[in-house]
Amino acid sequence: MLTEEENEFLTRVGAGTPMGDLFRRFWTPVMLASELPAADGPPVRADVLGEKLVAFRASDGRVGLLDAYCPHRRANLFWGRNEENGLRCVYHGWKFDVTGECTDLPNCPEGVTLKDRVQTRAYPTLERGGLIFAYLGPAAMKPEFPAIESFGSDPAGRHVTKIVARGNWLQFQEGDIDSSHVAFLHSGLGSRPLEGSRSTPYTFADKTPRWFIDETDYGLMFSAQRSAGPDRFHWRVNQYLMPYATLIAAIPGNPILAQIRVPVDDETSILFRYFAHPERALTEAERAMFDGGVTVPEMVPGTFSMVENAANDYNIDRDRQRTETFTGIRSIVAQDLAVSQDQGGGPRLDRSREYLVSSDRAIIALRKRLLAAAKALRAGVEPPEARKPKAYGVRPGDFTLPRDVAVAQGASEILIAAVR
Repeated sequence: MLTEEENEFLTRVGAGTPMGDLFRRFWTPVMLASELPAADGPPVRADVLGEKLVAFRASDGRVGLLDAYCPHRRANLFWGRNEENGLRCVYHGWKFDVTGECTDLPNCPEGVTLKDRVQTRAYPTLERGGLIFAYLGPAAMKPEFPAIESFGSDPAGRHVTKIVARGNWLQFQEGDIDSSHVAFLHSGLGSRPLEGSRSTPYTFADKTPRWFIDETDYGLMFSAQRSAGPDRFHWRVNQYLMPYATLIAAIPGNPILAQIRVPVDDETSILFRYFAHPERALTEAERAMFDGGVTVPEMVPGTFSMVENAANDYNIDRDRQRTETFTGIRSIVAQDLAVSQDQGGGPRLDRSREYLVSSDRAIIALRKRLLAAAKALRAGVEPPEARKPKAYGVRPGDFTLPRDVAVAQGASEILIAAVR
């Protein structure tokens, strides 16, 4: 378990906090590109990492990400006018471009010269794979964009859902890497997969995985070994990419699911549920999975909120729980939220009160990696993952190997070869 101090260290993400500073050394996904569909369109709130921000697409197509509050009288620029390559505050007309420079200060005589000395906080942005990313850290430390395959996929080869949920980012991230819970939370009765699930039957038949965990240049590789009959082992390999993404185990040839967890603040998170095939378009059958069912939840139209939510107890069906599925909750995302959104009774879990066992080794390894990275940054050591963008070009895996293949702790090359 963690101490109370360590838990605070890991779960606080505002500017100046250890984890907040670590996150700000990486490119952060802040919104869907489709939220800014056209130049000079309406600005959009884009709160992230404890900061209130507003995004807009300028006349030339560039995306600006500014402090939400005008430096004049702190009016919210969300109400602003997006016009002629700038966002104009409706309170007194001050206007700012995508770099945060004031280009017009019309409400006072000295505005013609004063505007050149006025600037608001602005962050550089990039568009990749249907998402808008921002870099919120020191300009001198801005890294290259990581070579994650999914973000380079053709639009026809991807499907992205954005979900906003109450709850601290870490308890959601821990759920993504925890292969142990899949055999219970996401199962039908009788140790069988849910209808529409992407997991193989071996995941549910053997509920006691053996963990093999490897430190990597991009984060962590979590390999869960299960029995697949007398002569073979089943391997479920998740890849954790520092600091936001987990590539969920997938059978080779299938689309890859990236679970991208971004803190809005200490008690709210965004999930970008990102399905992509790096080499081909998605099939009609694959796209059918994304129609508000088991794999992708039904969303409240015009929002980033799920129909299944805490207010309606995730539409739990107790009859189905007795006769069909382990939880009685329809979608996998809702199943995850139901158990993690209020772990310990609130949106931020107190990890000093947990009772961990050997099946929690992946979670323990994640916490150690993040604690070490944040403490090192406090001591002046930059996170090395941010300087190794090519290392991020990895895939997850779901496959079987003969039992006589010698896979011991540290022999990661065998699993890496199988994933590729």
